Amino acid sequence: MGIFQISLVVADYDEAIDYFTGVLDFELLEDTRLSETKRWVRVAPKGSACALLLAKAANEEQFSRVGNQTGGRVFLFLHTDDFYRDYNLWLSRGVKFIREPSREEYGIVSVFEDIYGNLWDLIQPV
Repeated sequence: MGIFQISLVVADYDEAIDYFTGVLDFELLEDTRLSETKRWVRVAPKGSACALLLAKAANEEQFSRVGNQTGGRVFLFLHTDDFYRDYNLWLSRGVKFIREPSREEYGIVSVFEDIYGNLWDLIQPV
């Protein structure tokens, strides 16, 4: 078994696609129209076995979760093979890092916010 996909509630499909593919360099794996208002949109870091399903909020309760799906805790964790390459590239593209890089027992890590405010760890494991 393995987790292959995680749903991420977003405010707008195209805005989210632009951010994940244009800023974080994820790949657009699929964008299929299911109805007038619903699409099946999947993005993932290149080579990742796990994808994000970008799920557009459809009602007030779902919109209330956009950007805060975990109550302010770090939600998603990205591994990289070159921390400072990605950190500096994303800084130049306007990614908001809310914690400076630090060396921990498990590797180099920094926390950033995505376009909606969800918290992510960028980690280069030891």
